Amino acid sequence: MTIKSWKRRGEWLELMPGKAVTGSSDKPMAAEQWLLSELQFPEKLLRQLKANRGIQLAGDRLRLALFASQPIDVEPRWADVDVLYEDDFCLVMHKPAGMKLHPDGSRADQAITLDHVVASYYEMNGIQASVRHVHRLDEDTTGPVLYAKNAFALAKLDEAMRRKEIGRHYVAIAGGQIPLELHKIDAPIGKDRHHKQRRRVSEGGQEAVTHVEIVEVWERATLVRLKLDTGRTHQIRVHLSYAGHPLIGDALYGGRADAIGRQALHGEMLKFSHPLTAAMIEVNDPWPSDFTQLAERERVY
Repeated sequence: MTIKSWKRRGEWLELMPGKAVTGSSDKPMAAEQWLLSELQFPEKLLRQLKANRGIQLAGDRLRLALFASQPIDVEPRWADVDVLYEDDFCLVMHKPAGMKLHPDGSRADQAITLDHVVASYYEMNGIQASVRHVHRLDEDTTGPVLYAKNAFALAKLDEAMRRKEIGRHYVAIAGGQIPLELHKIDAPIGKDRHHKQRRRVSEGGQEAVTHVEIVEVWERATLVRLKLDTGRTHQIRVHLSYAGHPLIGDALYGGRADAIGRQALHGEMLKFSHPLTAAMIEVNDPWPSDFTQLAERERVY
């Protein structure tokens, strides 16, 4: 079901469930059943709302305390980062190259992460929400990162990730001329016991599937678009290296050195179903300048 009519009133989400609830002799029970069946409302969260009196019925309206204030649980630290999409449930931020996604917990790590930036953005805009990213990007990969702004959105988006329903579309520049007939790389990925940071294709690894679309083939490189069915650590980097075409700039996996100074990989687009309305949200992230410059260099080589 697509929810078309809703309002936010402070910490409350206000819905119009219709006669399925308002016409029932047991409205609280009917409201619970409506939430579970029509919104696929997470059962654990529903129990928490009931325990905290976070569900109210007023006439034809059903009110849920989905926007109750939560502590900003990451140190706010500002950096100039683009917001690509935002509403009451979701935030999509562009992650620049060289920025980690989240603090690793060590005192020695003083670098600003994207989570720090989101915490600062929340603080500046009066958003009382915990900082919760839904998926990850490598430190030197650029692109959109999706954040959930409340527990309901987080539960729904986490479930969508588990079901492989969040589309992550990447663009990359790989070394050499990738054959046009390469459309999919289906090879399990596991840890490399000889190198702490590296992953490798391994029979005992986890399932990993990458879909490949050849966009342009140049003299010494190929522009390629990729879509993930799975989200293994370094998946695209491992798979393209395994195929004999490591990403340009990706020293860890045998890529050719280049002025870009990082793996030539960018998250170009993110597609997900809105946690409340089920509307399909498509967020595009333009190529960063270093990626564009590399493509121009390789195109005219």
